[in-house]
Amino acid sequence: MPFKPLAPVCLFICAAVAGLGAQQQLSFLATVTDPATGVAVEALNPADVRATEDGVTLKVLKVESVKRTVKVQLLVDTGLGLPAESITQLRAGVRGLVEALPPDMEITLVTTSPQPRFLVRNTKNREELLKGVDRLAPDRGAGRFVESLSEAAERASKDPEGTFNIVIAAGTTAGDTVVADGDISRLMKFLRSRPMMVHVLIFSGPLNTNLSGGIAQTEVGTAVSQGTRGRYEVISNMSRYVTLLTELGAEVSKQAAGRANQWRVFVQRPDGKSGKPGRVSLGVDGKAVPDVILEGF
Repeated sequence: MPFKPLAPVCLFICAAVAGLGAQQQLSFLATVTDPATGVAVEALNPADVRATEDGVTLKVLKVESVKRTVKVQLLVDTGLGLPAESITQLRAGVRGLVEALPPDMEITLVTTSPQPRFLVRNTKNREELLKGVDRLAPDRGAGRFVESLSEAAERASKDPEGTFNIVIAAGTTAGDTVVADGDISRLMKFLRSRPMMVHVLIFSGPLNTNLSGGIAQTEVGTAVSQGTRGRYEVISNMSRYVTLLTELGAEVSKQAAGRANQWRVFVQRPDGKSGKPGRVSLGVDGKAVPDVILEGF
């Protein structure tokens, strides 16, 4: 079954953060595309934008283009949780993912067992990346899921403004038996420091039922993927796990195009409207809005 859209049309958002409480103006960050081609639009007329709060029309004050450079970090667990005889399949899946991404995209490839290690540092050189994929090899250690995610988020936090990182964690349920609260806090701090998205694919085969770990990968993986509007999947079949890697590459390619060209829409709330924003919506006449968030939470 193909991936469902990772960032579905988000027409209604219920804000629940006190920091937005007293704002008289709100801002949306939206991807706006041509419905026929799916290509992000290069121009947007404020008169075509429609926004409401609790059914009341909001005045659109202005729109501004947001241009970003999109990077991908790929974290791959080849440790105890992966059957050694499946390494050829895994290489094929990672290769398919890389080949599905735009040829001019910067990609980093990291193995996570027995600790996070660069296999290929950030590069646009596809030949170098694919040679790195061919070097993926089984390891006797367990994957360090949380540590590798934290390091990836820290790298993203150091990128210049205007960079959007998509992190793909291809992990297993083996490893991370003990994770300190401080490690989780550190990870979340980095995730909040820059716009980014995290996708998590976890392999949980029959072999892994006799191995320790799994809870941290499940809880942390769910939290970071949901919190960044990414995808979270646990797969018990190795063939499907590999297929999903390739499918995710195609989805990330579409997401990258959307995140590279977005629009920030500023709106005025109705007179006397205060407190937390209620039920809000955003649309554009004649265009598709496959992804939109209310900024500030």
